[in-house]
Amino acid sequence: MKRQDTVQTEIPTKDISLTFLKGMTVLRAFDENHSRLTLAEISRLTHIERAVVRRLVLTLVHLGYVRKEENRYSLTPHVLVLGGGFLRGNQFGRLVQPLIEMCARELGHSVGLAMRDGSEAVYVAQSSQQNTRYTFGFTVGSRLPLLSTSIGRMLLAWGDSQWAAEMIRTAPLEPLTAETLMDRDRVAAAVADCRTAGASVVDGEFEAGAIGIAVPVGRLGTAQAALGLSEPKGDLPPERREAVIEVLHRYAGQIAPVLG
Repeated sequence: MKRQDTVQTEIPTKDISLTFLKGMTVLRAFDENHSRLTLAEISRLTHIERAVVRRLVLTLVHLGYVRKEENRYSLTPHVLVLGGGFLRGNQFGRLVQPLIEMCARELGHSVGLAMRDGSEAVYVAQSSQQNTRYTFGFTVGSRLPLLSTSIGRMLLAWGDSQWAAEMIRTAPLEPLTAETLMDRDRVAAAVADCRTAGASVVDGEFEAGAIGIAVPVGRLGTAQAALGLSEPKGDLPPERREAVIEVLHRYAGQIAPVLG
């Protein structure tokens, strides 16, 4: 079941446009698993009445963010305009992306930068490393669970402590593989280990046979981004991981001032 959008700041309800909030919830119903939806499906995913969904979707069609194909709807490239302002405003193309590409070339693996977004992490930059030996298909906008990925745990470990505690208690926890930690106390202990180590290594919990490594981008207690990679376990043996973490830390230190 898809989660509904939640308000990220403590703004009085009377000052919030509920119609706009519902419209954004409809937009977020579309993802890699739900790319072409009927009105009934959107209503089910968002928990919004079908009649209201119809008006919202038709408005989005009118604005160019959604297209209609027979009885199904899908996003158009125009939705990228919504994220373009964030990327340009934070100088991703001019400053962040070149650093990510340099990091990927040095490591020989594709790397990505993710930031926290509610109860998930979202990729905001991804290298275009061509000779990487493996890829999980992550792109800008791909979302990751916080509790069972290296990037997610790194965000929890070095992010705001109150937010992290709330996420460890309430964020979705699914058995993605046989190795996924399903006990929240054990997840909390793993996050604490990441905080102490300054790096996160998650082995086989998100994808069977794969290992994820991530480091924080920013200071302890305030970091909202993490830099990391995912590769088959055999490509990142224990004796190589320290060197990988060192390289990730070096580039994370250069990216942090850009993100402020």
